[in-house]
Amino acid sequence: MSKTKVLNWLQKNTMTLILVLVFAFFAWRTDGKILMPNNISNLIAQNAYVFILATGMLLCILTGGNIDLAVGSVVCFSGAVGAVMLAAGYNLWIAVAAMLGIGLVVGALQAFCIAYIKVPPFITTLAGQLIFRGLSNVVLGGKTCSVNNETFLKIFGGGAECYIPDLFGGETINYLCVAVGVLACVLYIGLTLRTRFVRMKKGYQVEGWLPVIGRMAVICAVALFFFTKLAQYRGIPSALIWVVLVVAIYAYITSKTTVGRYLYAIGGNEKATKLSGIDTRKIYFFAYTNMGFLAGLAGILTIARMCSAQPTYGTSYEMDAISSCFIGGASAYGGVGTVTGVIIGAVLMGVINLGMSIMGIDQNYQKVVKGAVLLAAVIFDVMSKRNESR
Repeated sequence: MSKTKVLNWLQKNTMTLILVLVFAFFAWRTDGKILMPNNISNLIAQNAYVFILATGMLLCILTGGNIDLAVGSVVCFSGAVGAVMLAAGYNLWIAVAAMLGIGLVVGALQAFCIAYIKVPPFITTLAGQLIFRGLSNVVLGGKTCSVNNETFLKIFGGGAECYIPDLFGGETINYLCVAVGVLACVLYIGLTLRTRFVRMKKGYQVEGWLPVIGRMAVICAVALFFFTKLAQYRGIPSALIWVVLVVAIYAYITSKTTVGRYLYAIGGNEKATKLSGIDTRKIYFFAYTNMGFLAGLAGILTIARMCSAQPTYGTSYEMDAISSCFIGGASAYGGVGTVTGVIIGAVLMGVINLGMSIMGIDQNYQKVVKGAVLLAAVIFDVMSKRNESR
Protein backbone atom coordinates (compact mmCIF):
# COMPACT_ATOMS: atom_id res chain seq x y z
CA MET A 1 0.00 0.00 0.00
CA SER A 2 1.42 3.38 -1.05
CA LYS A 3 2.13 6.20 1.36
CA THR A 4 -0.69 8.28 -0.16
CA LYS A 5 -3.24 5.53 0.40
CA VAL A 6 -2.08 5.08 3.99
CA LEU A 7 -2.44 8.82 4.66
CA ASN A 8 -5.88 8.90 3.05
CA TRP A 9 -6.97 5.91 5.14
CA LEU A 10 -5.69 7.54 8.32
CA GLN A 11 -7.49 10.79 7.49
CA LYS A 12 -10.79 8.99 6.87
CA ASN A 13 -10.55 6.91 10.05
CA THR A 14 -8.91 9.40 12.41
CA MET A 15 -11.85 9.70 14.82
CA THR A 16 -12.42 5.94 14.89
CA LEU A 17 -8.79 5.40 15.87
CA ILE A 18 -9.05 8.14 18.50
CA LEU A 19 -12.20 6.51 19.91
CA VAL A 20 -10.39 3.19 20.25
CA LEU A 21 -7.41 4.85 21.95
CA VAL A 22 -9.62 6.84 24.34
CA PHE A 23 -11.59 3.72 25.23
CA ALA A 24 -8.35 1.81 25.86
CA PHE A 25 -7.01 4.68 27.98
CA PHE A 26 -10.07 4.76 30.25
CA ALA A 27 -10.13 0.96 30.44
CA TRP A 28 -6.57 1.19 31.80
CA ARG A 29 -7.18 4.15 34.12
CA THR A 30 -10.42 2.72 35.57
CA ASP A 31 -9.01 -0.80 35.98
CA GLY A 32 -11.52 -2.09 33.44
CA LYS A 33 -14.58 -0.62 35.19
CA ILE A 34 -15.68 1.22 32.06
CA LEU A 35 -15.96 -2.17 30.31
CA MET A 36 -18.37 -3.56 32.89
CA PRO A 37 -21.79 -4.53 31.41
CA ASN A 38 -23.73 -1.99 33.49
CA ASN A 39 -21.46 0.85 32.33
CA ILE A 40 -21.79 -0.18 28.67
CA SER A 41 -25.57 -0.14 29.11
CA ASN A 42 -25.41 3.26 30.85
CA LEU A 43 -23.36 4.61 27.95
CA ILE A 44 -26.41 4.05 25.72
CA ALA A 45 -29.11 5.13 28.17
CA GLN A 46 -27.33 8.33 29.24
CA ASN A 47 -26.47 9.43 25.70
CA ALA A 48 -29.58 8.44 23.74
CA TYR A 49 -30.60 12.09 23.48
CA VAL A 50 -27.15 13.00 22.12
CA PHE A 51 -27.36 10.42 19.32
CA ILE A 52 -30.79 11.67 18.25
CA LEU A 53 -30.11 15.41 18.51
CA ALA A 54 -26.72 15.09 16.83
CA THR A 55 -28.30 13.24 13.90
CA GLY A 56 -30.71 16.14 13.36
CA MET A 57 -28.02 18.74 13.98
CA LEU A 58 -25.94 17.24 11.18
CA LEU A 59 -28.60 18.23 8.65
CA CYS A 60 -28.45 21.84 9.86
CA ILE A 61 -24.65 21.88 9.77
CA LEU A 62 -24.58 20.46 6.24
CA THR A 63 -26.39 23.57 4.95
CA GLY A 64 -23.31 25.70 5.59
CA GLY A 65 -22.08 25.19 9.13
CA ASN A 66 -25.37 26.45 10.62
CA ILE A 67 -26.47 25.23 14.05
CA ASP A 68 -29.63 25.13 16.18
CA LEU A 69 -29.13 26.58 19.67
CA ALA A 70 -32.74 26.00 20.74
CA VAL A 71 -32.82 22.20 20.84
CA GLY A 72 -32.07 21.90 24.57
CA SER A 73 -34.91 24.27 25.44
CA VAL A 74 -37.29 22.52 23.01
CA VAL A 75 -36.41 19.18 24.63
CA CYS A 76 -37.28 20.67 28.03
CA PHE A 77 -40.50 22.35 26.82
CA SER A 78 -41.88 19.33 24.97
CA GLY A 79 -40.95 17.05 27.87
CA ALA A 80 -42.58 19.42 30.37
CA VAL A 81 -45.87 19.47 28.43
CA GLY A 82 -45.82 15.67 28.07
CA ALA A 83 -45.09 15.10 31.75
CA VAL A 84 -47.92 17.42 32.82
CA MET A 85 -50.33 15.65 30.45
CA LEU A 86 -49.33 12.21 31.74
CA ALA A 87 -49.68 13.39 35.34
CA ALA A 88 -53.16 14.73 34.48
CA GLY A 89 -54.21 11.28 33.25
CA TYR A 90 -54.10 11.82 29.49
CA ASN A 91 -53.71 8.77 27.26
CA LEU A 92 -50.07 7.75 26.70
CA TRP A 93 -50.17 8.18 22.93
CA ILE A 94 -51.95 11.52 23.09
CA ALA A 95 -49.14 12.82 25.29
CA VAL A 96 -46.50 11.36 22.94
CA ALA A 97 -48.23 12.93 19.92
CA ALA A 98 -48.35 16.27 21.76
CA MET A 99 -44.62 16.18 22.48
CA LEU A 100 -43.72 15.28 18.90
CA GLY A 101 -46.20 17.87 17.62
CA ILE A 102 -44.70 20.61 19.77
CA GLY A 103 -41.23 19.80 18.47
CA LEU A 104 -42.52 19.79 14.88
CA VAL A 105 -44.39 23.10 15.21
CA VAL A 106 -41.48 24.82 16.96
CA GLY A 107 -39.09 23.53 14.32
CA ALA A 108 -41.39 24.72 11.53
CA LEU A 109 -41.71 28.21 13.03
CA GLN A 110 -37.95 28.59 13.36
CA ALA A 111 -37.45 27.08 9.91
CA PHE A 112 -39.86 29.62 8.38
CA CYS A 113 -37.96 32.51 9.96
CA ILE A 114 -34.65 31.13 8.69
CA ALA A 115 -35.68 29.98 5.22
CA TYR A 116 -38.23 32.56 4.14
CA ILE A 117 -37.77 35.66 6.32
CA LYS A 118 -33.97 35.23 6.13
CA VAL A 119 -33.29 35.73 9.85
CA PRO A 120 -29.81 34.23 10.53
CA PRO A 121 -30.06 30.74 12.09
CA PHE A 122 -27.91 31.79 15.05
CA ILE A 123 -30.28 34.64 15.99
CA THR A 124 -33.46 32.66 15.34
CA THR A 125 -32.44 29.68 17.44
CA LEU A 126 -30.88 31.82 20.17
CA ALA A 127 -34.26 33.52 20.55
CA GLY A 128 -35.91 30.09 20.60
CA GLN A 129 -33.53 28.97 23.31
CA LEU A 130 -34.68 31.80 25.57
CA ILE A 131 -38.38 31.58 24.69
CA PHE A 132 -38.84 27.87 25.23
CA ARG A 133 -36.69 27.73 28.34
CA GLY A 134 -38.99 30.36 29.82
CA LEU A 135 -42.12 28.52 28.68
CA SER A 136 -40.80 25.33 30.29
CA ASN A 137 -40.67 27.12 33.63
CA VAL A 138 -44.19 28.45 33.08
CA VAL A 139 -45.61 24.99 32.28
CA LEU A 140 -43.92 23.34 35.27
CA GLY A 141 -44.31 26.29 37.62
CA GLY A 142 -40.64 25.98 38.50
CA LYS A 143 -41.24 22.53 40.04
CA THR A 144 -40.56 18.89 39.24
CA CYS A 145 -43.33 16.85 37.61
CA SER A 146 -43.01 13.09 38.12
CA VAL A 147 -43.76 10.59 35.35
CA ASN A 148 -45.32 7.39 36.70
CA ASN A 149 -46.91 5.85 33.60
CA GLU A 150 -45.25 2.40 33.55
CA THR A 151 -46.07 1.69 29.91
CA PHE A 152 -44.52 4.98 28.83
CA LEU A 153 -41.38 4.29 30.85
CA LYS A 154 -40.99 0.77 29.44
CA ILE A 155 -41.44 1.86 25.83
CA PHE A 156 -39.18 4.90 25.93
CA GLY A 157 -36.45 3.75 28.27
CA GLY A 158 -37.23 4.79 31.83
CA GLY A 159 -37.13 2.88 35.10
CA ALA A 160 -35.78 -0.58 35.86
CA GLU A 161 -37.97 -2.47 33.36
CA CYS A 162 -36.98 -0.57 30.22
CA TYR A 163 -35.22 -3.56 28.62
CA ILE A 164 -36.41 -5.91 25.90
CA PRO A 165 -37.37 -9.23 27.56
CA ASP A 166 -35.41 -12.34 26.58
CA LEU A 167 -37.64 -14.57 24.45
CA PHE A 168 -35.24 -17.50 24.95
CA GLY A 169 -35.48 -17.52 28.74
CA GLY A 170 -31.86 -16.80 29.56
CA GLU A 171 -31.05 -16.34 33.25
CA THR A 172 -27.43 -15.24 33.55
CA ILE A 173 -27.19 -13.99 29.96
CA ASN A 174 -29.73 -12.52 27.58
CA TYR A 175 -29.68 -14.81 24.54
CA LEU A 176 -31.96 -12.53 22.53
CA CYS A 177 -29.36 -9.78 22.82
CA VAL A 178 -26.61 -12.10 21.56
CA ALA A 179 -28.82 -13.24 18.68
CA VAL A 180 -29.49 -9.61 17.68
CA GLY A 181 -25.75 -8.93 17.69
CA VAL A 182 -25.05 -11.91 15.43
CA LEU A 183 -27.91 -10.92 13.10
CA ALA A 184 -26.60 -7.35 12.91
CA CYS A 185 -23.18 -8.64 11.86
CA VAL A 186 -24.67 -10.92 9.20
CA LEU A 187 -26.75 -8.07 7.78
CA TYR A 188 -23.77 -5.73 7.77
CA ILE A 189 -21.56 -8.24 5.93
CA GLY A 190 -24.33 -9.01 3.45
CA LEU A 191 -25.00 -5.34 2.65
CA THR A 192 -21.28 -4.57 2.35
CA LEU A 193 -20.67 -7.43 -0.08
CA ARG A 194 -23.82 -6.60 -2.07
CA THR A 195 -22.76 -2.98 -2.46
CA ARG A 196 -19.29 -4.04 -3.55
CA PHE A 197 -20.55 -6.51 -6.17
CA VAL A 198 -23.05 -3.97 -7.56
CA ARG A 199 -20.28 -1.39 -7.96
CA MET A 200 -18.02 -3.96 -9.63
CA LYS A 201 -20.82 -4.96 -12.02
CA LYS A 202 -21.32 -1.33 -13.04
CA GLY A 203 -17.60 -0.91 -13.66
CA TYR A 204 -16.86 1.39 -10.73
CA GLN A 205 -13.49 1.33 -9.02
CA VAL A 206 -13.52 -0.50 -5.67
CA GLU A 207 -10.91 -0.85 -2.95
CA GLY A 208 -9.01 -4.09 -2.45
CA TRP A 209 -10.35 -7.07 -0.52
CA LEU A 210 -7.85 -6.75 2.35
CA PRO A 211 -9.10 -3.41 3.75
CA VAL A 212 -12.74 -4.47 3.20
CA ILE A 213 -12.31 -7.75 5.08
CA GLY A 214 -10.31 -6.00 7.79
CA ARG A 215 -13.00 -3.35 8.27
CA MET A 216 -15.77 -5.95 8.43
CA ALA A 217 -13.83 -8.02 10.95
CA VAL A 218 -13.21 -5.03 13.23
CA ILE A 219 -16.80 -3.74 13.08
CA CYS A 220 -18.27 -7.19 13.69
CA ALA A 221 -15.90 -7.80 16.61
CA VAL A 222 -16.91 -4.47 18.18
CA ALA A 223 -20.62 -5.19 17.63
CA LEU A 224 -20.39 -8.67 19.17
CA PHE A 225 -18.43 -7.32 22.14
CA PHE A 226 -21.02 -4.58 22.64
CA PHE A 227 -24.04 -6.89 22.47
CA THR A 228 -22.34 -9.52 24.65
CA LYS A 229 -21.78 -6.89 27.35
CA LEU A 230 -25.42 -5.82 27.13
CA ALA A 231 -26.49 -9.47 27.33
CA GLN A 232 -24.55 -9.86 30.57
CA TYR A 233 -26.49 -7.01 32.17
CA ARG A 234 -30.21 -6.79 31.35
CA GLY A 235 -30.22 -7.03 27.59
CA ILE A 236 -31.21 -4.44 25.01
CA PRO A 237 -32.41 -1.13 26.50
CA SER A 238 -35.53 0.17 24.78
CA ALA A 239 -33.81 3.53 24.23
CA LEU A 240 -31.36 1.74 21.91
CA ILE A 241 -34.24 0.72 19.64
CA TRP A 242 -35.23 4.36 19.13
CA VAL A 243 -31.62 5.40 18.54
CA VAL A 244 -31.04 2.68 15.94
CA LEU A 245 -34.32 3.55 14.20
CA VAL A 246 -33.45 7.25 13.96
CA VAL A 247 -29.86 6.60 12.86
CA ALA A 248 -30.94 4.13 10.16
CA ILE A 249 -33.60 6.47 8.74
CA TYR A 250 -31.34 9.51 8.59
CA ALA A 251 -28.36 7.58 7.28
CA TYR A 252 -30.62 6.57 4.39
CA ILE A 253 -31.95 10.13 3.91
CA THR A 254 -28.49 11.70 3.77
CA SER A 255 -26.94 9.09 1.48
CA LYS A 256 -29.73 7.76 -0.74
CA THR A 257 -32.31 10.52 -1.28
CA THR A 258 -32.54 13.67 -3.36
CA VAL A 259 -33.07 15.80 -0.25
CA GLY A 260 -29.84 14.43 1.19
CA ARG A 261 -27.90 15.38 -1.96
CA TYR A 262 -29.40 18.87 -1.86
CA LEU A 263 -28.23 19.32 1.75
CA TYR A 264 -24.65 18.54 0.73
CA ALA A 265 -24.96 20.70 -2.38
CA ILE A 266 -26.08 23.76 -0.40
CA GLY A 267 -23.18 23.35 2.01
CA GLY A 268 -20.76 22.96 -0.88
CA ASN A 269 -21.92 25.98 -2.86
CA GLU A 270 -25.30 27.55 -2.15
CA LYS A 271 -25.21 29.99 -5.06
CA ALA A 272 -24.46 27.24 -7.57
CA THR A 273 -27.24 25.14 -6.04
CA LYS A 274 -29.72 28.00 -6.54
CA LEU A 275 -28.58 28.52 -10.13
CA SER A 276 -29.15 24.83 -10.85
CA GLY A 277 -32.85 25.32 -10.10
CA ILE A 278 -33.04 23.95 -6.56
CA ASP A 279 -35.24 25.86 -4.09
CA THR A 280 -32.79 26.15 -1.21
CA ARG A 281 -35.50 27.64 1.03
CA LYS A 282 -37.31 24.30 1.10
CA ILE A 283 -34.12 22.48 2.08
CA TYR A 284 -33.47 24.90 4.95
CA PHE A 285 -37.10 24.52 6.01
CA PHE A 286 -36.77 20.72 5.99
CA ALA A 287 -33.52 20.73 8.00
CA TYR A 288 -34.78 22.95 10.84
CA THR A 289 -38.30 21.49 10.97
CA ASN A 290 -36.75 18.05 11.21
CA MET A 291 -34.48 19.29 14.02
CA GLY A 292 -37.53 20.39 16.01
CA PHE A 293 -39.21 17.02 15.50
CA LEU A 294 -36.15 15.13 16.78
CA ALA A 295 -35.94 17.52 19.74
CA GLY A 296 -39.50 16.46 20.59
CA LEU A 297 -38.45 12.80 20.44
CA ALA A 298 -35.40 13.55 22.61
CA GLY A 299 -37.76 15.22 25.08
CA ILE A 300 -39.76 11.99 25.31
CA LEU A 301 -36.63 9.90 25.95
CA THR A 302 -35.31 12.41 28.48
CA ILE A 303 -38.37 12.46 30.75
CA ALA A 304 -38.66 8.68 30.39
CA ARG A 305 -35.07 8.12 31.53
CA MET A 306 -35.34 10.60 34.40
CA CYS A 307 -38.93 9.54 35.28
CA SER A 308 -39.75 13.24 35.66
CA ALA A 309 -39.60 16.67 34.04
CA GLN A 310 -37.73 19.66 35.47
CA PRO A 311 -37.18 23.23 34.20
CA THR A 312 -33.42 22.56 34.02
CA TYR A 313 -33.61 19.53 31.71
CA GLY A 314 -32.01 20.00 28.32
CA THR A 315 -29.36 22.43 29.54
CA SER A 316 -26.31 22.23 27.25
CA TYR A 317 -27.92 19.51 25.12
CA GLU A 318 -27.33 21.67 22.05
CA MET A 319 -23.63 21.85 22.91
CA ASP A 320 -23.40 18.05 23.18
CA ALA A 321 -25.09 17.63 19.79
CA ILE A 322 -22.95 20.26 18.06
CA SER A 323 -19.76 18.85 19.57
CA SER A 324 -20.64 15.32 18.45
CA CYS A 325 -21.13 16.52 14.87
CA PHE A 326 -17.84 18.40 14.59
CA ILE A 327 -15.86 15.74 16.45
CA GLY A 328 -17.44 13.13 14.15
CA GLY A 329 -16.09 14.82 11.03
CA ALA A 330 -18.77 17.34 10.03
CA SER A 331 -17.19 20.42 8.49
CA ALA A 332 -17.56 23.80 10.15
CA TYR A 333 -18.14 25.18 6.63
CA GLY A 334 -20.94 22.74 5.75
CA GLY A 335 -21.30 20.19 2.97
CA VAL A 336 -19.25 17.47 4.70
CA GLY A 337 -20.30 14.92 7.31
CA THR A 338 -22.02 11.57 7.74
CA VAL A 339 -24.45 10.10 10.23
CA THR A 340 -21.94 7.33 10.98
CA GLY A 341 -19.27 9.90 11.81
CA VAL A 342 -21.69 11.79 14.06
CA ILE A 343 -22.45 8.61 16.01
CA ILE A 344 -18.72 7.98 16.45
CA GLY A 345 -18.37 11.53 17.76
CA ALA A 346 -21.29 11.07 20.15
CA VAL A 347 -19.86 7.78 21.44
CA LEU A 348 -16.47 9.43 21.94
CA MET A 349 -18.05 12.21 24.00
CA GLY A 350 -20.03 9.62 25.98
CA VAL A 351 -16.91 7.57 26.69
CA ILE A 352 -15.04 10.67 27.86
CA ASN A 353 -17.92 11.65 30.17
CA LEU A 354 -18.33 8.14 31.56
CA GLY A 355 -14.62 7.52 31.97
CA MET A 356 -13.98 10.77 33.82
CA SER A 357 -17.04 10.22 36.02
CA ILE A 358 -15.79 6.77 37.02
CA MET A 359 -12.39 8.28 37.78
CA GLY A 360 -14.09 10.87 39.97
CA ILE A 361 -12.83 13.88 38.00
CA ASP A 362 -14.55 17.17 38.86
CA GLN A 363 -17.25 18.22 36.36
CA ASN A 364 -15.53 21.55 35.75
CA TYR A 365 -12.45 19.72 34.47
CA GLN A 366 -14.71 17.49 32.38
CA LYS A 367 -15.98 20.61 30.60
CA VAL A 368 -12.40 21.70 29.99
CA VAL A 369 -11.55 18.36 28.40
CA LYS A 370 -14.68 18.33 26.20
CA GLY A 371 -14.00 21.88 25.07
CA ALA A 372 -10.41 21.01 24.18
CA VAL A 373 -11.54 17.95 22.21
CA LEU A 374 -14.07 20.05 20.27
CA LEU A 375 -11.49 22.74 19.48
CA ALA A 376 -8.97 20.12 18.34
CA ALA A 377 -11.57 18.56 16.02
CA VAL A 378 -12.43 21.90 14.38
CA ILE A 379 -8.73 22.82 14.04
CA PHE A 380 -8.16 19.46 12.33
CA ASP A 381 -11.02 20.23 9.93
CA VAL A 382 -9.70 23.71 9.13
CA MET A 383 -6.14 22.46 8.58
CA SER A 384 -7.41 19.66 6.32
CA LYS A 385 -9.36 22.16 4.21
CA ARG A 386 -6.27 24.40 3.98
CA ASN A 387 -4.10 21.50 2.81
CA GLU A 388 -6.70 20.48 0.22
CA SER A 389 -6.86 24.04 -1.18
CA ARG A 390 -3.10 24.03 -1.61
